[in-house]
Amino acid sequence: MTTVYLNGSFMPASEAKISPMDRGFLFGDGIYEVIPSYGGRFVGFGPHIDRMHSGLAQLSIDPKLSLSDWQQIADTLIADNRAELGDNLGVYFQVSRGTDTKRGHAFPSNISPTVFGYAFAIGPEPVADKSKATTYAVVTGQDLRWQRCHIKSTSLLGNVLHYQQSYAQGAQEILLFDKDGNLTEGAAVNVFVVKDGVIATPPLSNKLLPGITRHILLAILAEHSDISVEQRDVSEAEVLAADEIWLTSSSKEIAPVLFVNDKPVGSGQVGDVWLAVQQLFSQHKFAY
Repeated sequence: MTTVYLNGSFMPASEAKISPMDRGFLFGDGIYEVIPSYGGRFVGFGPHIDRMHSGLAQLSIDPKLSLSDWQQIADTLIADNRAELGDNLGVYFQVSRGTDTKRGHAFPSNISPTVFGYAFAIGPEPVADKSKATTYAVVTGQDLRWQRCHIKSTSLLGNVLHYQQSYAQGAQEILLFDKDGNLTEGAAVNVFVVKDGVIATPPLSNKLLPGITRHILLAILAEHSDISVEQRDVSEAEVLAADEIWLTSSSKEIAPVLFVNDKPVGSGQVGDVWLAVQQLFSQHKFAY
C-alpha cells in the first residue's frame, strides 16, 4: 500500500483523513505543486517549492516548512513508494488554509494549514526522438478564467472546464486567448511557438502560470543555445501560422502540437527546432 504524508506524519494512504470542513475542500483555498523525478532525481525541485511558497504567501498561508523540510518529505515519499510504484515518480504537494468549525468566506484565525503529499507513478523520461515524441492535437478558445492565473491554486474549475472543452472536441488541450486576441496558455500547460527558427512565448503576467518547465527551458536556452527566444505578446494569427507549437509542463516537458482545430501545424510533423531544444532540455534539466 502506498505511503502518504499528512500534517507531519507518514502513513498508509487508506489511513489519511481530512475533515470535510477543511477550506481546501469547501473553497479550494490552497496551493499545490507537482514535481517529477526520474530514477530518484527531481527536476526543478527548488523552483517548484519557491513557486509554492510564493503562492502561499499571496494567500497568507504559512505552513512553516523550509525548502529542506519539503526535500526531506519528498525524499521519504520516493523512498517509501519506489518499490511499489517504480523509479519514475511524481510528488504532489497540497497546502490548504486548514479546518475551521464553520464555513465562512473570511480567513479564519488560529487554524493550522493542512499539508498533504503523495507520490504517484509517471511515464518514462521524455527523449529527443521524433519517432517517439508524444504529440498533441489542440483546439482554440477564449480564456474565461479568473484574473489571478499566476497563482497555482487548487481552485481549478476554470481550467477543468477549458480542458473539458478540448476533450469534448476530440483534442487533448486547448490554446487560450485573452480579450485582445493574445495567447495566454493552455488548460494545464504553457505554450511556445516557432516561426522561421525564432521561438516566442507569452511574457509572465497574472494571465498565466509561471511554469517551472517554461522557466527551466528559457534558462537552458539562454545559457546553452544561440536560438533566438522572444517573450512577448503572441497573437492568434501568429499561432495559427506557426511552423511549430509546443506545450510545456512538468509531466509533458516539451510536447509538439501537430494539429490546431484539425489543421496541421507547419508541415504536420515534429519539427527540427523541437528536436534540438528537447535534446538540450534532456541534457541540462537536472541542474535546475
